[in-house]
Amino acid sequence: MNTRRKMLSDSARVAAALAAAGWLPNVAFAQSAGAWNKAAFEAKTMADLMKAMGASAPAESKDVTLTAPDIAENGAVVPIGVATTAAGVKQLLVLVEKNPNTLAAYFDVTDAVEPSFSTRVKMGQSSDVYAVAITGDGKALFAKKEVKVTLGGCGG
Repeated sequence: MNTRRKMLSDSARVAAALAAAGWLPNVAFAQSAGAWNKAAFEAKTMADLMKAMGASAPAESKDVTLTAPDIAENGAVVPIGVATTAAGVKQLLVLVEKNPNTLAAYFDVTDAVEPSFSTRVKMGQSSDVYAVAITGDGKALFAKKEVKVTLGGCGG
């Protein structure tokens, strides 16, 4: 008789065998594949971040949209949405100015992907939040919004 416990046990064995054989998708291993930009995620200022991304100083643009609450009651889970209508965008970034590390989220954009993403970020205090779109030629465009946090998320 097959039980749920036996089925889960068998599934775990199959997954382990696939992993050992190297049949799991390489996309799941982005960090080990060298696609992770460590310098960008460790940047403390927007200038350092743009340098790490190989982009110029950002310019404000109506082509970039940032959706965020005016007041976040819990800084541990602040919903953020970023989108762009600009042509040639290769990356979309979410930056939180007063966080210990400025870069909160990084999305690669291709022609097969609609440049519109939503995520949740952690904010330690009230801060300006930026959505930055970087084009293939290194041009950076941004939108900005101040988000007030009533309960800190980064250890507060």
